[in-house]
Amino acid sequence: MAIEFTGPESAFDNISKCQEAGIPVVSGSTGWLDRYEEAVWNCKQSGGALLYASNFSIGVNIFFEINKRLAQLMAPQTEYDVEIEETHHTQKKDTPSGTAITLAAEILEVNPFKKKWVNHTATRKDELQVISRRIDSVVGTHKVRYHSEPDEIEITHTAHNRKGFALGAVLAAEYLAGRVGVYNMKDVLGL
Repeated sequence: MAIEFTGPESAFDNISKCQEAGIPVVSGSTGWLDRYEEAVWNCKQSGGALLYASNFSIGVNIFFEINKRLAQLMAPQTEYDVEIEETHHTQKKDTPSGTAITLAAEILEVNPFKKKWVNHTATRKDELQVISRRIDSVVGTHKVRYHSEPDEIEITHTAHNRKGFALGAVLAAEYLAGRVGVYNMKDVLGL
């Protein structure tokens, strides 16, 4: 079993080498997803196993489910605008985080008024604003905020340390052992 958390410049090659060697791979690297479908195809061709997630925290994966449900409820409420804010430590290499991109994709999937996310202040109504902040020693905080003139709804996930990410990766590896195919954390957690 390989647990691959390297970075966007080497993740795909690492996954490919593991697949060629018949080694199941759990990957949490972000920034390489333009080649994800190729990795899925390689996995299927090799009869291997791949489990990818943008975040392995159990809490974040439950947060994803809450985000999806909230996005469905809010989609027809045209008086509300939505934005995402993510804050991480200054050594974080990707901006926005893979978790923020996943949150944005979930919102865009059901919100007919938002067409794309942008990693700056939105200048158009059809843009989903994702603001990235980098502050020393912040493990990771993600906020999804719906706001209107009369009120605001906000959901937040804050990681206090990195233990949750490691635990999730180990759970994913245990889940993947002996399996063939492509999986994600929804499979691991039964969501």
